[in-house]
Amino acid sequence: MAKAKFYGTGRRKKSVARVYLTAGTGNITINGRDIDEYLGLETLKVIVRQPLVLTETEGKFDVMVNVKGGGYTGQAGAIRHGISRALLEADADYRPVLKKAGYLTRDPRMKERKKYGLKAARRAPQFSKR
Repeated sequence: MAKAKFYGTGRRKKSVARVYLTAGTGNITINGRDIDEYLGLETLKVIVRQPLVLTETEGKFDVMVNVKGGGYTGQAGAIRHGISRALLEADADYRPVLKKAGYLTRDPRMKERKKYGLKAARRAPQFSKR
C-alpha cells in the first residue's frame, strides 16, 4: 500500500497555503524550510500547531506546506486552515472538534478598499479652516 497523502487548502487575507499531511513523526516544513526557521515568532508557531494539538495528532503526521502571498500572520492563519482541512480528509471524526474551535471557518476579514476623495480606506485629508 502506498503512503497516504492528505491535502487541504487554507486561506487567510491574501495568503494561500497548500498543505500535505503524510504519516510521520511530526515534522513541519514550510516552503522547503523548517517551521522554526520560517516563522520567527513563537505565537505564529503555536497558531500553526493548534489543529494538531486539538486533535491529538501532533506526532503522527508530517506536514509539508507551500504558502504564498500576504505576511507572516496571514500565512500562519492560512496554514492552520489548511492543516484543519487536511485532517478532515484523514479522519472525518475530527470535524466536530475542529468546527467548535473555529478552525474550519475561512476568516472573511480582508483589507478594506481605498475610496475616492480619501487618502486611505477611511483616512480623510486633513481639515483646514483656511
